Amino acid sequence: MPANKSGPAPKKKKGRRGRLVAITVVLLLVAGIGCGAYWGVSTVRASLPQTTGSLKLAGLTHPVDVARDGNGIPQVYADTDEDLFRAQGYVQAQDRFWEMDVRRHMTAGRLSEMFGKGQVKTDEFLRTLGWHHVAQKEYDTKLSPSTKKYLQAYSDGVNAYLKEHQGSALSLEYAALGLQNDYTPEKWTPVDSVAWLKAMAWDLRENMQQEIDRSLMTSRFTPEQIAQLYPSYPYQRNKPIVEGGSVDRATKQFRPKGVTNAAPAGTAVAGVQSKLSSLSTTLDKVPALLGPNGNGIGSNSWVVSGDHTTTGKPLLANDPHLAPQMPSLWYQMGLHCRTVGPQCNYDVSGFTFSGMPGVVIGHNQNVSWGMTNLGADVSDLYLEKISAGGYLYDNRQRPFLTRKETIKVAGGESHHITVRATNNGPIVSDRDDDLAGVGKDAPVGNAAPDRGDGYAVSLRWTALDPGKSMDAVFELDRAKDWTTFRKAAEHFEVPSQNLIYADTKGNIGYQAPGRIPVRGAGDGTYPAPGWDPKYQWKSYIPQQALPYEYNPKRGYIVTANQAVIDENKYPYLLTKDWGYGARSQRINDLIESKIKDGGKVSTDDMQTFQKDNSSEIARLLTPYLTKIDIKDKYVRDAQQLLDGWDFTQEPDSAAAAYFNAVWRNTLKLAFGNKMPKELRLEGQCLTVHPANETGPADDLDKWVRECGQRAADSAQPDGGDRWYEVVRGILDDPNNAWWKTEDRPGHPGDKNRDQLLAEAMKDARYELTAKLGKNIDNWSWGRLHQLYLNNQTLGTDGPGLLQGLFNRGPWNVGGGEAAVDATGWNAAGGYKVTWVPSMRMVVNLADLDKSRWINLTGASGHAYSDHYYDQTDKWAKGELLPWAFSEAAVKKKTKDTLTLSP
Repeated sequence: MPANKSGPAPKKKKGRRGRLVAITVVLLLVAGIGCGAYWGVSTVRASLPQTTGSLKLAGLTHPVDVARDGNGIPQVYADTDEDLFRAQGYVQAQDRFWEMDVRRHMTAGRLSEMFGKGQVKTDEFLRTLGWHHVAQKEYDTKLSPSTKKYLQAYSDGVNAYLKEHQGSALSLEYAALGLQNDYTPEKWTPVDSVAWLKAMAWDLRENMQQEIDRSLMTSRFTPEQIAQLYPSYPYQRNKPIVEGGSVDRATKQFRPKGVTNAAPAGTAVAGVQSKLSSLSTTLDKVPALLGPNGNGIGSNSWVVSGDHTTTGKPLLANDPHLAPQMPSLWYQMGLHCRTVGPQCNYDVSGFTFSGMPGVVIGHNQNVSWGMTNLGADVSDLYLEKISAGGYLYDNRQRPFLTRKETIKVAGGESHHITVRATNNGPIVSDRDDDLAGVGKDAPVGNAAPDRGDGYAVSLRWTALDPGKSMDAVFELDRAKDWTTFRKAAEHFEVPSQNLIYADTKGNIGYQAPGRIPVRGAGDGTYPAPGWDPKYQWKSYIPQQALPYEYNPKRGYIVTANQAVIDENKYPYLLTKDWGYGARSQRINDLIESKIKDGGKVSTDDMQTFQKDNSSEIARLLTPYLTKIDIKDKYVRDAQQLLDGWDFTQEPDSAAAAYFNAVWRNTLKLAFGNKMPKELRLEGQCLTVHPANETGPADDLDKWVRECGQRAADSAQPDGGDRWYEVVRGILDDPNNAWWKTEDRPGHPGDKNRDQLLAEAMKDARYELTAKLGKNIDNWSWGRLHQLYLNNQTLGTDGPGLLQGLFNRGPWNVGGGEAAVDATGWNAAGGYKVTWVPSMRMVVNLADLDKSRWINLTGASGHAYSDHYYDQTDKWAKGELLPWAFSEAAVKKKTKDTLTLSP
């Protein structure tokens, strides 16, 4: 039985014992691989940072104090902006430099320099995207002088730490890497920090995967069937973020009240589909630092005005849903000017990323803000008709834009590539031999040029144009009111995020920022013909036309990746692929139930809402399941678990375990087994009627064996709230074609809804018997639904024993897919947790010192630090830590103080 590790956090004595065990394992590992190096206590301890006393930091103008609490969370106190960010760079390098170093190599397409030839293909694709090139252009041409000054100070702080620490003194990972590669980190640069925003934007690019998936579905489904699998957003049931609003035709200014008569932009592009399975496989291999791209990735945030809170001032909550990893993507930190004024502008605390100055989400002394993914469609794939000399556009042959790239490879020869681009963007299909034939069978109609050997595929994406998002980070950190907050939002171009707002004066608000394209023809749901000028992007939605709200009458604002605004009441196309609002509407309902009849929301209520694990699909489907007449007592015993179940998904719930297994098998039978192999789970092999075969389905001689090709965290059907809507649409139609399964050799198919649901319940019973045992009294959702925290490099691709040094888990957790407590899992791939609330915070604008926060892991990236994962047990139980902000409150919590001197 897997261990349940959701109990109390280990005490320091246990932490020390764990480090001694680790040292023993390290010694055995080294002996086992025959290395002459000696790893021992000194190797493990060498990288643990100094957190007390004093150190010299070159470049400071005044002393800086770094106060750490019992969880190792740093609060930095300085007298100038540059001192503040120089110290931030030094402190983050102390705790997280390995993570920073790997991240900058990823964003620059230089992983091969650290990890060898196995990363060359990934580097090729990342070089083709050119994140680092774009970041350099941003730094050179777009960012403000003050931002550049802060980035340079931050880099100087990082480099001061690097000058003093090398190899195992930087982290245990460098000691492990040194067993294989002769690698020495180079100096940090400001562009290394800026490039991280490109990785963030890549994982939040939204509908590229849906664009590919719809195209792949054309081999087995009709356009009508594909439309059924991508239903329209249910505006009447799940409220959008902004309820009403219009854009003035003359000024292009958004007005929160009223309705525009303008027609929505964008129309479907018929017949522009492609076999994009190879591109999808390539995308799966690109490191996804934030989480699996697609319907699951998201976040919750909401703000309640003081009219409805027990404090009389706003309460603001946020919990971004990202990939679980070790260490957590987030880094908690406070940045404080001892005196806020012209020389030192910041007094801010919250969550940031290692390798980036400033605070990304949090609060300062006046305002607080949170973020969720807006979900705007900011990327398009284009089919390109190419030849050796160029590409076709507007009936003319145009030359490629090219650049040469050299990829250095640890332990091997350098690798050289040529990146080609069209007017739409880089040709991503150049990066894999199999991709050369992408578009070979694309049915693009008579207007298309001769396909020859197929079309190439290029990528148009807003993040490949230089912008000012780094400026926006600092502008948010020093925002004083709604006006300065909105001004900062104008520069938060990529990635496009929902920004919620509250201030200490009692105001609440929402702003949709971002660089969002206005298309000519097409709506971004399918790859477009790159040779046709009609499908070009024409412009971007004017910033003043983007939706916002300020102190809405209802007294609260919820953003959880639902539609921003009713598309029938807004003149611009934001996307056709929203999240479907299961989480957002649940949060709306929780708030409404609390404030009706004059009730008030407390900080405790906000925290309770974050842990709500009610399942909407269980509420919808269970009444149908319990009415089915099951003859087999073995299956009926499991069915009875659902009688009286309240649809919550606690870790110890047997009913939640069984329902989710039934849901998974329902999706598999009704949809999954009918998917093309490119979307089915890798290794799942079925005997199927051939795609595009026109003969009778009962001609068994023509059936073929096909195996799935998609990674577990991106296979379909994934079970997210899009699938809730698909099933909702056919649930009262028991003879709908989706409920029918094909007769297979030796196995008659299901003919209607109840037959399919009965088979799903039977399959779920036997699946859980194999996984959890015959006795249903021993079943629990947490044993099935487990969280693992893996180091993103040596913990995933290193030798097995080495992985054990850096990885932690499992934890048996509750929650689930599209629940507010969004411990997501992919129904096609299994029950393992694939994304999580990566942090949680509740900000109390009446008394900032009474705010609360928690990280998924801990402050430190050092595997045997006491703070490597000292917050995880509390996180798993839904607990939050006190969040001190004022100097007096921080002083009470301080355990260690380090003074950095000039």
